[in-house]
Amino acid sequence: MSNRKQAFAQPQSNPATKFIEWKSNDKCFEYYDKEAQKKVQIPLPFKFLVLDELHTIKGWNDATSSSIYSNEVKFISKEEMTVKPFKGNEIAKGLYKDIKEKIIAAGGHYTRSIYIMLEDGTLANIQLKGSATQQWGDFTQKTRSRLADEWIIVKDTKDGKKGAVKFSMPNFVFEKSLTDKECNMADECFDILEAYLKTYLVKQDVNDIEVVLNGDIANDFNETQEAAEFEDEIPF
Repeated sequence: MSNRKQAFAQPQSNPATKFIEWKSNDKCFEYYDKEAQKKVQIPLPFKFLVLDELHTIKGWNDATSSSIYSNEVKFISKEEMTVKPFKGNEIAKGLYKDIKEKIIAAGGHYTRSIYIMLEDGTLANIQLKGSATQQWGDFTQKTRSRLADEWIIVKDTKDGKKGAVKFSMPNFVFEKSLTDKECNMADECFDILEAYLKTYLVKQDVNDIEVVLNGDIANDFNETQEAAEFEDEIPF
């Protein structure tokens, strides 16, 4: 797994086949099927392998009645983010810690963007916000060295409460190590992803970067997560 270094192509569009979000009310994952033009729920258990992690901004801007998006960055404490609504002018540009208040005021929130391989070998992306991001941070804090070689599975959920609002979080656990065949699949996925990110991360201009709209991005539980808790520089 440590030899995932060289790629043979330079894909210009995001190679993820699905952009998956946690749906707190339904206690499951969900993605938007562009061909069918509908949301598709993924029932538990849900299994995946982590390939890489980035940081981004998502949300909903009431003033423009449109979704909020930004470029993805590898190191949130060092790399600038450009935050915009799909309609209207730029919300903010700079390091997250410097523009965080503007982002929150506009309806945006920190999002952990996790690129993964699914069981069938396809490349996908999980986007976590709020309490789900906190759950992910707690899970990976002491286990990061295992991420490259073991499947992660979500079999059940954990319940939480903030004020009068009740919500659910995915319960991440390790399932088992990869087989040799699965390692080869993961290497192929990683090469494709790395080739894309080498081009993408150099651009750093939100006008030039492909934006994938995940259906309805309005929050079912709008909890603002302090990204400072997740400013660890991912050593992938």
